[in-house]
Amino acid sequence: MSELTALDRFRWMARIRAFEQACLEGVPTREIHGELHTAIGQEAIAAGMAGWLRSDDALVSTHRNHAHALVKGVDPRALLAEIFERRTGLCGGYGGHMHPFDPQNRFSASGIVGASLPVALGHAYAARMEERDAVAVAVTGDGGANHGTFHECLTMASAWSLPFLVVIENNGLAISVEPRTVTPGGPLAQRAAAYGCPGVSVDGTDTEAVSAAFGGLVRAARQNPGPAVMEATCTRFRGHYEGDVQAYRQADEDFASRDPLLIARRNLIGAGVAAGDLDGIEQAAAAEMQAILAQVRADPVPDPTEALKHVFAEPAAGGAP
Repeated sequence: MSELTALDRFRWMARIRAFEQACLEGVPTREIHGELHTAIGQEAIAAGMAGWLRSDDALVSTHRNHAHALVKGVDPRALLAEIFERRTGLCGGYGGHMHPFDPQNRFSASGIVGASLPVALGHAYAARMEERDAVAVAVTGDGGANHGTFHECLTMASAWSLPFLVVIENNGLAISVEPRTVTPGGPLAQRAAAYGCPGVSVDGTDTEAVSAAFGGLVRAARQNPGPAVMEATCTRFRGHYEGDVQAYRQADEDFASRDPLLIARRNLIGAGVAAGDLDGIEQAAAAEMQAILAQVRADPVPDPTEALKHVFAEPAAGGAP
């Protein structure tokens, strides 16, 4: 059972946002290449998952993965170094911001939409084969829920009673496409009924609601292995990637009413927490991530002569060429 309080989850959200803001600094300077995807506006979902997963549980994320990595226990310095393509990163700078891997914490991600599900399914199958009560979590989006992997993996997980949890971060945009134009009406979580498993829809801006729903599904999967689906609705404040012109959005879109940090702040102040204490938490988070960023920027980049390393299979030392 998670022992985190509402204040603990606010602290997680503050750290996640500060981390993402540190990442943003590497785009205009071209320290980060490719399409950087941030979870600004979606912090409550990851914060609600914090504290429920053990080190032997697996979490497989998407191209928008930083928040999930942090709550799974990935070292923020090693993660930021990987995003900034430094040799000190999780993968020596080879994985970048879309493919970070941390075997010790059983965390990984993929830039391929829908690819998180079969990888997490493999972790769930391994847990059953090894007779462990670990669970495997696959994070996907509303667009990923329309991929064949969603159906295939839930079918297999249900047939084999695997501890497989699917978290749908429904931010209302599959890149630039609104779900209502390509998806039948109703919550995506209701699809779980077709696989004979629980499906829960929650407000993904309410980290307490996310925590209650996710924690309940994790407990159930440990006690009686089987799949489940949690859909968390939220708003993506920035473009699909940094540089996205966002022609599909209204210029005056209201983000403040859907900001999970502002929502949590109001609730905590209403519960008696001083606004100054919350300010201090956000300031400490920003200072922590800026200090890490300064260290990362001083780290070396990968050697260009080793660009093809890890691309092709290499024979073991002393083996045949």
